[in-house]
Amino acid sequence: MKLLAIESTCDETAAAVITSDLVVLGSTVASQDALHQRFRGVVPEIAARAHLERILPVIDETLRKAGVTLAEIDAVAVANTPGLAGSLLVGVVAAKTLCLVLDRPLVAVNHLHAHIYACRVAAQREVFPCVGLIVSGGHTSLYRCASPVEFEHLGGTIDDAAGEAFDKVASMLGLPYPGGPAISQAALGGDRAKYRFPRSFIKETERLAFSFSGLKTAVRYEIAGPGRADVKDVELSPQRVADLAASFQEAVVDCLVAKALAACALTNLRVLCVGGGVGANLRLRERLSAACEAESIELHIAPPELCTDNAVMGAIAFERLRAGQTESLDMDIVAGVMRPT
Repeated sequence: MKLLAIESTCDETAAAVITSDLVVLGSTVASQDALHQRFRGVVPEIAARAHLERILPVIDETLRKAGVTLAEIDAVAVANTPGLAGSLLVGVVAAKTLCLVLDRPLVAVNHLHAHIYACRVAAQREVFPCVGLIVSGGHTSLYRCASPVEFEHLGGTIDDAAGEAFDKVASMLGLPYPGGPAISQAALGGDRAKYRFPRSFIKETERLAFSFSGLKTAVRYEIAGPGRADVKDVELSPQRVADLAASFQEAVVDCLVAKALAACALTNLRVLCVGGGVGANLRLRERLSAACEAESIELHIAPPELCTDNAVMGAIAFERLRAGQTESLDMDIVAGVMRPT
């Protein structure tokens, strides 16, 4: 069985053809980083228009890579939640049209659940039940994943997502967008202990919540002080940028590692799966690996190319197909930052 998966939740237009035994026949991701660079963040209208221009070429290129025709596709999957409304609509309308023309089943994909399933695709073996940690530009959430179709939200950020904090702090430091890779690179030459930034809720082991807004503010005050309006007026030496980046990154990583381990302890689950763009961060991967080894927890982190938004993780649709969970053509999007119960 061959699945065509489509992803357009934010600013990557992606498609993949995957077989039911999770072999990726073809995958394409069209990034919009260059379009949003000067805004230092994703502009929803620009993202939606770029998806409109790219969705058909991306699907065509993916089919070409896979060596299959549309007629050979057995089902179409598309992420319909959560995300930017305009971006979601482009992918969903494309998927519905294909299903109508080809008379194929339509499968809805939860973008967050799919990030965890990327670990299953990469492992090529069962990883459920597990604790799922999703760390991205829009989400920082923990889940109890009883199975690929049973996700219970355990907790998450009460304000900014970790990835958003990376972008905002990178902007303060004069580093390019996207902020995650820029801060990771700058931090390599910095002192992680130079500045002692706050780690919200880190000692509250039974509260699976994150908060990065105060951390952002602390970095801002360290750069310019509370009396200065614009951090861009402050000239920072390369070493100070490196030290600030390293200290900020360490604070974020401390919180993510502590809460992930706390979730494993509270659920009595000994498998941790990590997905989302921030999952590609080298320091986070290093710290999680060491912490899980010390606690005898089996760790799965999606490979970097499956951490950032992609359509391969849409292979979770096979699990929904097996459970008889398909959609009618009046399926709608559910936009926004979703924190399900």
